[in-house]
Amino acid sequence: MPVKIILCWLLLLCFPPAGFALAGTDLPMQTARTVASGDIAAWGMGLLIVLGVFFLCVWGARKLNGLTVGGAEKMRVVDGLSLGLREKVILLQVGKKQLVLGVTPGRIETLHVLEGDDCLMKEETMSATAETGFAQKLMLAIKAHTEYSRSGPP
Repeated sequence: MPVKIILCWLLLLCFPPAGFALAGTDLPMQTARTVASGDIAAWGMGLLIVLGVFFLCVWGARKLNGLTVGGAEKMRVVDGLSLGLREKVILLQVGKKQLVLGVTPGRIETLHVLEGDDCLMKEETMSATAETGFAQKLMLAIKAHTEYSRSGPP
């Protein structure tokens, strides 16, 4: 143990840490450099360039996020019906099919798939139908489904 302490003291005396000088040695004093107005202008320009690049990237990300990938424009939410605070029934148009989806905070489940003549809302009537029209048609479809399930298949 004492050997380690002696070696540490010898290393400290031979190689003093930066900022400490041995007694009797004269080191030249460095003067503190003053900050000029040109330095502040350079820092300000650098900051403006970095912020400009940052906002340009944010703007580009927003623009790219709005782009649709091929085929995505064929899918759209036709209408929806709120069943409670967190539950909804949504009619989703995908190509020529319509999906009735049940949406809860924990999951999305396909309730029914409508094709061809079974579709609740046709292309020409989608824009003209009021909010209550979807609700009425959905209730009729649910009632027809429950009557069919009670009576059984023919």
